[in-house]
Amino acid sequence: MTTTTDLVPYEDALASYDPVMGLEVHVELGTRTKMFCGCSTELGAEPNAQTCPTCLGMPGSLPVVNAIGVESAVKIGLALNCEIAEWCRFARKNYFYPDMPKNFQTSQYDEPIAFNGYLDVQLEDGEIFRVDIERAHMEEDTGKSTHVGGATGRIHGATYSLLDYNRAGIPLIEIVTKPITGAGERAPEVAKAYVAELRALIRALGVSDARMEMGQMRCDVNLSLRPYGREKFGTRSETKNVNSLRSVERAARFEIQRHAAVLNSGGTIVQETRHFHEDTGSTTSGRVKEEAEDYRYFPEPDLVPVAPPRAWVEELRSTLPELPRVRRNRLREEWGVSEHDMQSMLNAGAVDLITATIEAGADSASARKWWMGELARHANESGRTVDELPITPEQVARVAALVASGDLNDKLARQVIEGVLAGEGTPDEVVDKRGLKVVSDDGALTVAVDEAIAGNPGIADKIRGGKVQAVGALVGAVMKATRGQADAARVKELILKQLGVEG
Repeated sequence: MTTTTDLVPYEDALASYDPVMGLEVHVELGTRTKMFCGCSTELGAEPNAQTCPTCLGMPGSLPVVNAIGVESAVKIGLALNCEIAEWCRFARKNYFYPDMPKNFQTSQYDEPIAFNGYLDVQLEDGEIFRVDIERAHMEEDTGKSTHVGGATGRIHGATYSLLDYNRAGIPLIEIVTKPITGAGERAPEVAKAYVAELRALIRALGVSDARMEMGQMRCDVNLSLRPYGREKFGTRSETKNVNSLRSVERAARFEIQRHAAVLNSGGTIVQETRHFHEDTGSTTSGRVKEEAEDYRYFPEPDLVPVAPPRAWVEELRSTLPELPRVRRNRLREEWGVSEHDMQSMLNAGAVDLITATIEAGADSASARKWWMGELARHANESGRTVDELPITPEQVARVAALVASGDLNDKLARQVIEGVLAGEGTPDEVVDKRGLKVVSDDGALTVAVDEAIAGNPGIADKIRGGKVQAVGALVGAVMKATRGQADAARVKELILKQLGVEG
């Protein structure tokens, strides 16, 4: 159950204490089979249907390393500017919990496959902040526990628990930062920007979809405070499995305020894991945090060491795609937009959608206009992100094409988008069903123009008298009469012609 916690105002906390963060991000790799066996990783199977003696830890079963998992780990390490180990091995991380059927997790401890790297991240005002990477190592995921009968969905207070081992053994890469210092009041923003940049990088590499809402990428937020001027770090807390960018920022901010409140009252910070609550943006205590020795790490006896050949590593380096920040800078120049506009598109999660819309035939201005305007509005109103809307870049490009050809104006195009989002079909199908094409036939428009002039004689006289700007009122009357389907430019021409006025 979520409990209230005394907090210090954020500005007051930062006036007294310097935050130090460490971020541990787990990424589920998009391999077809698990890390140490041949079981499928496909989502949606019946519980416990994708298991075998190896991932269930049965006696006598032997693991085999997934080669694509190793390749993906090397790619991630290279993209993070890490050194790639010439020789590394797996270890057993021993602990008992029902979602780990072997009672140990096959991981890497003191010999990771990648280490000593960095990732430069861009903050909202354009500042570049470098986050140093301690290590990226290979391991396997645990199973899934469902606790039934309690109020919170957690084990405390539950009547019983259900276990699904389909996820047990899925390949994971854990990416661990070095202590992040010097961020000051911007620490929560740095945490969010880092995870966002890391997600973009993982997706660019093609090694995972990194969908946080589906658990394919999860962040543990370690945070401590120290009084200004003191070198020694404070005691840290670890907020586990935070699964959205916004929540990463909120968790870091909440813990800064909570730590400050405890320290200001003369209390002591307990080194523990904590749970983040989306509804309140708060954290609550989980369990006292173990130290490495508590896991009794020892080398995995059933797996041979991994020794990536240098020639192979360099071959993989040559295949790395254009990295996200480089790509964004290139697109910004190609599209002719400011840093601020590009950052807005990035914050909205629209850069890839806009790119795909341009590739589908739209010009960059139209693609940006529809995704950052009408579609962003729909996303905000429905509490979704733009990439969750039921419309494709190809459909947005078709709407843009219909506007460019004169078949739709902006008002009608918005109605077409609304129809697509409502599931009424493709843009062309919505146009046909709703009868939304622009009326540009002079015969039909002339009738509407004559009716507008006859219904507004005073305005017509003003136009004849030289106040041409008053024509807007008559254009508006025609547009209203035609339900917004008239070609406004042609309507204006016909009105002035009927009144004997040159435009």
